Amino acid sequence: MARMDAFAQLRAGRTARRLPQLLVGLVGYGAAVMVLVRSGLGTASWSVLTDGTATSLGISFGWATNLISLLVLLAWIPLRELPGLGTVLNVAIVGFAADATAVVLPDPSGTPARIGYLLAGLAALAFFDALYLGAQFGPGPRDGIMTGLVRLTRLPVAVVRTGIEVTVAGLGWVLGGDLGLGTVLVALCMGPLVGYFLPRLTVRLPAARDGQEHG
Repeated sequence: MARMDAFAQLRAGRTARRLPQLLVGLVGYGAAVMVLVRSGLGTASWSVLTDGTATSLGISFGWATNLISLLVLLAWIPLRELPGLGTVLNVAIVGFAADATAVVLPDPSGTPARIGYLLAGLAALAFFDALYLGAQFGPGPRDGIMTGLVRLTRLPVAVVRTGIEVTVAGLGWVLGGDLGLGTVLVALCMGPLVGYFLPRLTVRLPAARDGQEHG
């Protein structure tokens, strides 16, 4: 993936392919988050951290989400991550897509259905995460930690993502967040799945231009 500022992202070409991919990826990501929530078997790691933060500080889930987003964006500074259109749209679309999915998605009836929701949500979360990242319009706040660490450490996406997921879930649990068996599965599988999908879904861009570095 190319490292570009917001203007370079817009000038990089193949916009007719990249912009729809970005939007579909973000909507799908939000929907997948809600599928995991509805499974009742455990949510994504960042949701556990948000829940734990809200519990320990005595604030709402929404305020905890905003606080974590702010802290994560501050962590971009030493990582030298560059925001872009994808960063802004991630904040604007993912939550809306999750809420819209909650309106139409029926509750699973029985354990087999819950397991189906969990597995489908996990696969969809990884696929759509890689889909929107592969559009190369910049990562969302939390994914920026992953892309920054991958670039700086040169470690595989699977290793970095798994480390982040496990750390975040563990910290959220320590703070009082609910940690289900599904959360453990998501924490251990998201890295390998994103690592599999990302190179296959990343849009290949023309040769590097001014203001663009490859990492």
